Amino acid sequence: MPSITHLLFHPLSNAIMTVLTGITAIYWITTFIAGDLFGDSDIDTDVDVHGTDLDTDVDGDAEDAAADKSFFQKALEFVNIGKVPFMVVYSVFKFIAWIVTLTSSVLLGLSGWGWKSVFILVPVFFVAYLITRYATKPLIKVYDAMGYNGEEPQELLGRTGRMRSTISGNMIGAAEVKIQSDIIRINVKSKTGESIHYDAEIMIADESADKKFYLVVPEVNLSNIV
Repeated sequence: MPSITHLLFHPLSNAIMTVLTGITAIYWITTFIAGDLFGDSDIDTDVDVHGTDLDTDVDGDAEDAAADKSFFQKALEFVNIGKVPFMVVYSVFKFIAWIVTLTSSVLLGLSGWGWKSVFILVPVFFVAYLITRYATKPLIKVYDAMGYNGEEPQELLGRTGRMRSTISGNMIGAAEVKIQSDIIRINVKSKTGESIHYDAEIMIADESADKKFYLVVPEVNLSNIV
């Protein structure tokens, strides 16, 4: 038993993954006790909204934003997120990474690496990412039979936000909308073509036909009525 404990926490790479896996185990135990094991208690790191840009930097180039979004979505879809809840996929990923880390520490003799053993986590995460795709495939049919249809999209029409760039005419820029504690960045265009300046308050009035951006108008309130 002492040898197993030593393996779980030595070297540093093993300790990191053991702690992370333990936190995930506590999460699922708590979820089970709360009676929401198959509910919608997933961590919402990806809000499914058309025309969103997950980059936190101000970027008025809509084509670059769309490209980043496409890559991110493909990375999530590769491991079946959308067909299987995020937290389930994330937990499978961490469990696989934990097992691979423990195995590699034995096979490669990482006990003498000390803190440098953390570098092994880079290839471990890549391998775990690939394995997760196939490990979660059997769960697709399970959740499909349960009627799981992915995360519900957030309705943005009518919501207010704040511009993160200046737009006018047919120019497409960026705006941020706060939904509870989440800040969502979206691609926007002025509905009337009038200029809307950076940091101005706006209201989302409509969505483009191709669902790539939203049409916005200046928000009218007491602070901006002249």
